[in-house]
Amino acid sequence: MEIAPKYNPAEVEDKWYQYWMKNGFFHSEPDEREPYTIVIPPPNVTGVLHMGHMLNNTIQDILVRRARMMGKNACWVPGTDHASIATEAKVVAKLAQEGIKKSDLTREQFLEHVWEWTRKHGGIILEQLKKLGCSCDWERTCFTMDEKRSQSVIKVFVDLYNKGLIYRGVRMVNWDPAAKTALSDEEVIHQEQKGKLYYLRYKIVGENGYAVIATTRPETIFGDTAVCINPNDPRNAHLKGKNLIVPVANREVPVIEDEYVDLEFGTGCLKVTPAHDVNDYMLGQKHNLPSFDIFNDDGTLNEHGLQYAGKDRFVVREQIEKELIDNGLMEKVEAYENKVGFSERTHVPIEPKLSMQWFLKVESLAKPALEAVMNDTIRFYPAKFKNTYRHWMENVRDWNISRQLYWGHRIPAYYLTLPSGEKTVIVAETKEEAYQKALSQFSIFNFQFSINDLRQDEDTLDTWFSSWLWPISVFDGINHPKNKEIEYYYPTNDLVTGPDIIFFWVARMIMSGYEYRHEPCFRNVYFTGIVRDNLGRKMSKQLGNSPDPLELIEKYGADGVRMGLMLSAPAGNDILFDESLCEQGRNFNNKIWNAFRLVKGWEVDGTLEQPAENIIAIDWFYNTLISKYAEIDALFSKYRLSEALTVLYKLFWDDFCSWYLEIIKPEYGRPIDRETYHLTLHFFEDLLLLLHPFMPFISEELYHALQNRRDGESIMTVECKLQLKDMDKKRIANFEIAKEIIAGIRTVRASKNIAFKEKLTLQVTGEHNEMFDAVIQKLANIEKIEAVMEKPAGAVSFLVGTTEYAIPIGNLINVEEELKKLEEELKYQQGFLQSVVNKLSNESFVSKAPAKVIEMERKKQADAESKIQSLRESMAALK
Repeated sequence: MEIAPKYNPAEVEDKWYQYWMKNGFFHSEPDEREPYTIVIPPPNVTGVLHMGHMLNNTIQDILVRRARMMGKNACWVPGTDHASIATEAKVVAKLAQEGIKKSDLTREQFLEHVWEWTRKHGGIILEQLKKLGCSCDWERTCFTMDEKRSQSVIKVFVDLYNKGLIYRGVRMVNWDPAAKTALSDEEVIHQEQKGKLYYLRYKIVGENGYAVIATTRPETIFGDTAVCINPNDPRNAHLKGKNLIVPVANREVPVIEDEYVDLEFGTGCLKVTPAHDVNDYMLGQKHNLPSFDIFNDDGTLNEHGLQYAGKDRFVVREQIEKELIDNGLMEKVEAYENKVGFSERTHVPIEPKLSMQWFLKVESLAKPALEAVMNDTIRFYPAKFKNTYRHWMENVRDWNISRQLYWGHRIPAYYLTLPSGEKTVIVAETKEEAYQKALSQFSIFNFQFSINDLRQDEDTLDTWFSSWLWPISVFDGINHPKNKEIEYYYPTNDLVTGPDIIFFWVARMIMSGYEYRHEPCFRNVYFTGIVRDNLGRKMSKQLGNSPDPLELIEKYGADGVRMGLMLSAPAGNDILFDESLCEQGRNFNNKIWNAFRLVKGWEVDGTLEQPAENIIAIDWFYNTLISKYAEIDALFSKYRLSEALTVLYKLFWDDFCSWYLEIIKPEYGRPIDRETYHLTLHFFEDLLLLLHPFMPFISEELYHALQNRRDGESIMTVECKLQLKDMDKKRIANFEIAKEIIAGIRTVRASKNIAFKEKLTLQVTGEHNEMFDAVIQKLANIEKIEAVMEKPAGAVSFLVGTTEYAIPIGNLINVEEELKKLEEELKYQQGFLQSVVNKLSNESFVSKAPAKVIEMERKKQADAESKIQSLRESMAALK
């Protein structure tokens, strides 16, 4: 196989990905091997690749490829999420551009548009993941709205309803006025906002005075049904038993008393709006207050808003402020900063709202899920997220699982109007089943009705209600709990995800795993960090600081981008991404490529005897390879993938290229001995096997370039299990000493401007291991190494440990220039020594400074004195 002068990622990547696909290397079927399973966190079906996806899926691919090479039956299940809110919002926006309103369409007509959009745009992101090199089992691709997954969701809803865990009721919910749907608590992001605190005057009925009440939301006064004071507050004792008039609304409301009111906030008077504040709702329940909703679903005021009906809540806030001031009903207005809840999807402020919704009781489901993480049945990497998880699971609230959307799994609840006019609900997997249940339930009452009299609930289920079943449903384990695949692949091994969805998804999957399989759904959870720019800002389209992943791949190659991401990606910590890291990745690709071209370019002579330095280098590198393999293996076991890559990077670049290849490299135009050449190719293959999970494309290309391979062979199917014989740690340590000696000689050459072509003599005073002399002589161009009793005059020396190495330089340097340099260095060291002595002579400093600081200063003094002595000796020798 001819090796091109330059590495071209575009040619290599497309070629090998098609080869892998054609040969079915990514596909898995249950067999006798140990399974290794990962399920992809399903991206939005109409989404496109961003840097977070790149990081997450690179990590998954590394784990999967490595498992394959460890002899496991690796199965990585891909798929997409229907993403109710996001997808419906995109389709609504698309229809609006065409002059069509969602409200003008029937449910069925709207869903036709969504399915058309999904078929057109869905799956684009999965195709983009192929460009990254992701080795998913594409034959297993799932979609949360496909037939099997949909059946699973409906079956689980019915089961939990029958267990008494799902119920319907009016509760205070988080309402998204943009998406016009309820949200769970986890879908609300609280952000600090600069606003105003308005002090309103509520006239006391029958008196001339006012009660002053502070609020951040004056537009909600139309929903006030009481004013509450703390019974222990002397400031407001005169209001007990009184009624007040709500400004603008001109309605009378009672003053109630409750210790809930914070004596420190505002004036100690609290307006109570039960329909639009969670705490007010609880007060309303406790004091039997009436409650009425003043908002339409889109955030405009309804008829309760009187003259403001039909206007947006924030417009009303501005206008009502002016009206209150004009009518003398505003005491004052202050700047105020508070936390406001925003929709995680549409980014608009949510509206607390009373609404009829479906809920799932999660307290009993949470107990085994909490225990599994706390006792490390399921391990978190990094473990710091256990505390975050525990806090949430110990304070878990019922999950609002209904959404007021068309796109999603429609709730399988059917309503039937009885002769009395009362409505009853029947929950069943299909309308036909619901009809049969209704017939058996009401036949004794001689109540005649048809299947068409059943009306299905209009709401759909929260998207997370489908994805919480993902590790089970991708293997059809809900519909067929004993099938061959769920029995083989479940529990899955690793989950790679972001800590931002620890509650949305991770916790809920663990709950469903214990509820429906009575065991954990995965063994390990690897939390990635957030990808940020080099200024620490989260990457986003709005900031314009997020590069296009496909453009990065085109520019640096998939392997270069993968490496750039992983070099900056310690588990659980945010990633400060800089494009220069991808450049470093590309440079590493080029280094690997050029090293391979160098080796394959050597002429081999079978008659040559193996040089001593080559024997030494092979022995040293073999031991180093075993040592680094063990280190990488240990790092993988702790999910420290970034560190594992760094070790591998240094192994190839420093140990293999900078040292091993430099030692064995034949002189220009000369051949290499056959034994060294073949062992070098063997080392190269070992390195490619280690590199493959991180850099799949270049490793596959060079694996085939090493020797002729049969069609159907691939590096990804080769077991990467080095023969871990006992490594010689002493041999590795001794070679490090040899490196220091060579570095010392190179420093002398550089400082004295002695060209490499000039052969030198190395004189040794003290203990020296001759084992690596052949290597030292070749790499430092040393003519001979000899032991001496003391350093001769005119020699330049350096220490390695306690052994002194000297190089007689004779006529190789300009004495006058060298003396000048030494004098300048001596002057600097004397000045430095004097500053340290002055500090140690200062009684105040010595009495107050910690012992470690004093010790450090004394060490500086000793070092400076030693250097001064050495400089004087060198100068004396030159004179």
